[in-house]
Amino acid sequence: MSYHLPSLNAIRVFEVAARHLSLVKAAEELHVTHGAVSRQIKQLEENLGLELFERRNRAIFLTRAGLSLQGTCTDIMRQLEAGLRQLRQADDQPLVVSCEPTIAMRWLIPRLGKFRQLHPELEIHLFAAGGPVDLRHGHIDLALRRNDFVWDANYHATKVARELIAPVCTPSLLKQGKPALNQQCLLHTATRPDAWPQWQKLSGQAVRGKSRATYEHFYLSLQAACAGLGVAMASAYMVEDEIRSGQLLAAHNFRADGSDYFLLSALPFDEDRRRLAFLEWLQREFEVTAQTVTGQYQ
Repeated sequence: MSYHLPSLNAIRVFEVAARHLSLVKAAEELHVTHGAVSRQIKQLEENLGLELFERRNRAIFLTRAGLSLQGTCTDIMRQLEAGLRQLRQADDQPLVVSCEPTIAMRWLIPRLGKFRQLHPELEIHLFAAGGPVDLRHGHIDLALRRNDFVWDANYHATKVARELIAPVCTPSLLKQGKPALNQQCLLHTATRPDAWPQWQKLSGQAVRGKSRATYEHFYLSLQAACAGLGVAMASAYMVEDEIRSGQLLAAHNFRADGSDYFLLSALPFDEDRRRLAFLEWLQREFEVTAQTVTGQYQ
């Protein structure tokens, strides 16, 4: 005889409420109202003919039936997550990576050919985006971000590099190899407004500049520096090729500014060989760049 299952949505609501022992927190996680959570649980209790929660002094507690159902729900959710994980980890599925635009354009894209040579069986789909990212409900597997914002505490985050910054400009703007920054136009960016103040604090130098210009994005200020329009504050990873070719020079040594780049994932890296392969490759490439750029000024 077949058994009529209650609403799967109601069971999902119950699982979240049981895990938090809070209707308010359940509503926050599910992005619904407190009333919607209460209605779903009431309907589930009526469908089962059992009380799942005891309500005392504005708090809720699981009944014996509730504890039993919670255990069943936990097992089912784990099995479902494992099954979905296996589907997503299929080798013929592309690895979708979100990366901050300037790093994507000036550093990651020129190096993806190396990754393809090492892992020809893995396809990378790249999205240029910065800031907060949804790795659980979107279509993104990994996100490369600098830790200048707070991300979901449940994400698996692995550090891939420390940020290194320095003022850079064309050789023509340096007088006898000396910076003379106060005689130059300082190039600022709206996406990193604290870049120059942070570097001045680290270096102990007070630089006002002859003038200033502000660009909307980091890569625009770096392009302006390449055009000889002034001195830009740059990440070492964004100007490696220009430093190597001599198109740009660092007016001072690159310094760690206290921030780091992380690779974010909703799933553990060691449970998906595609994610682990990309993580390990990324760490090696960042290290090579850091050694190349900083080595120029030692």
